[in-house]
Amino acid sequence: MSLLLQITENAATSVAMAPTEEKMNIFEMVLKGGFFMIPLVILSILAVYIFVERYITIKKARKEDATFMNLIKDFVASGNIHSAQDLCNKTDHPLARMMAKGVMRIGRPLKDIETAVENVGKIEIGKLEKNMGTLATISGAAPMIGFLGTVTGMIKAFYNMSKAGNNIDPGVLSGGIYEAMLTTAAGLIVGIIAYIGYNLLVSMIDKVIHNLEARSVEFLDLLQEPSKK
Repeated sequence: MSLLLQITENAATSVAMAPTEEKMNIFEMVLKGGFFMIPLVILSILAVYIFVERYITIKKARKEDATFMNLIKDFVASGNIHSAQDLCNKTDHPLARMMAKGVMRIGRPLKDIETAVENVGKIEIGKLEKNMGTLATISGAAPMIGFLGTVTGMIKAFYNMSKAGNNIDPGVLSGGIYEAMLTTAAGLIVGIIAYIGYNLLVSMIDKVIHNLEARSVEFLDLLQEPSKK
């Protein structure tokens, strides 16, 4: 019985002396990452916001009502310009705003109509590309900020080592090295996310541009049909 009690006590002592695994949350990691984690966190939030906001806007611009152009064609072919203008004004879409400008110019030289439609198209594309430059800048700036944090972290580690003299302890170096590695990882993560998001949005914008160009050509061809007869 005494042997069983001794084994139980030894087991309890071993469990009590066993090191517990420390877990660190994101907030603690940010604090341990040093000063350069602050701009990286800000850039990550900004990148996510720009991506989500642009994605929703561009996705909306990609959706096209299949009946819109058919109705515009019918109205223009029948000479019902007022109904065509009214339909364009009621439709919240880049294509509708382009067609509205073209319909308003009906009766003028075809070159003037083409120029007016193209100018509105450029304005609409500019709206879609809003803040895209900022997202591209984040994709390049975040890794550089991370690398800068790496350099300052290593400087901190070697400075602490020089201060310690001959009594160098692993803890003296771990703080600076940990800061260096953490900022590098954070900078790369933010940069990769921003880079992928930027290229995804660019591909979506390219598809919108292609659709707008195709529809504008259809509209201009429609205006040339009477002259062909």
